[in-house]
Amino acid sequence: LHKTVYVLFLLFQILGAVILGFGIWILADKTSFIAVLQMSSPSLKTGAYILIGVGALTMLMGFLGCLGAVNEIRCLLGLYFTCLMIILLAQIAAALLIYFQKETLKVELSGIVVNLIEKYDPSNEDKRNLQDAWDYVQTQIACCGWTGAKEWENNEILRNKSNTEYPCSCSNRSKDLVEGRGFCNLEDPLNGTATYADWPVHEQGCMDGVEEWLKDNLGIILGVCTGVAVIELLGMILSISLCKNIHSEDYTKVPKS
Repeated sequence: LHKTVYVLFLLFQILGAVILGFGIWILADKTSFIAVLQMSSPSLKTGAYILIGVGALTMLMGFLGCLGAVNEIRCLLGLYFTCLMIILLAQIAAALLIYFQKETLKVELSGIVVNLIEKYDPSNEDKRNLQDAWDYVQTQIACCGWTGAKEWENNEILRNKSNTEYPCSCSNRSKDLVEGRGFCNLEDPLNGTATYADWPVHEQGCMDGVEEWLKDNLGIILGVCTGVAVIELLGMILSISLCKNIHSEDYTKVPKS
């Protein structure tokens, strides 16, 4: 039985470290789509802090559960069970919230990106990290704008230049991607004006690219979530079993009259 306890303890340390590391990664990442969300939406930053807290709590619970099992301390095992149940219920609630609010979240996300595109200014050092993160997304996914390149026509700088420039990170030409950020000049614009249709950029919007990535990795995401839930359920079952065994042993030690 003690071997099982030690294995579960190790699993909980790994699980807690993964959750903790994921939360830290969200806060520290500056060059991906997560960075765009994290720097634009306070809710994601709050979620990252929650993940860090849950990860640290999971590691602590693993330690307390192991301590309670080895030393047969029922109150520690009860605390272990209670905390695991709270964490599991919170995960289920978060999953349900995301599922039923996915359209609202999609609209909110669209608003964040569209506003970023409209206000994009390479000379603005205050928003350099956020803008570089979005350039990185467009380059890596090979996309332009959220739903398409047309959204870039609403950018204040490009509009003032009659769209004779275009975002370098949207370009489908390798020489523009060397710069990777800011705006590139359109070659020979007709009558000094142009539209997004004249730009040498990718046609796909980044929304489609992100959705494709989610579909491709959905199995991995669901597998990880299921694995976490199974480990937590095993921990809860084991803690209850140990509590009952300790309770039974206490009664057997009572002298018979």
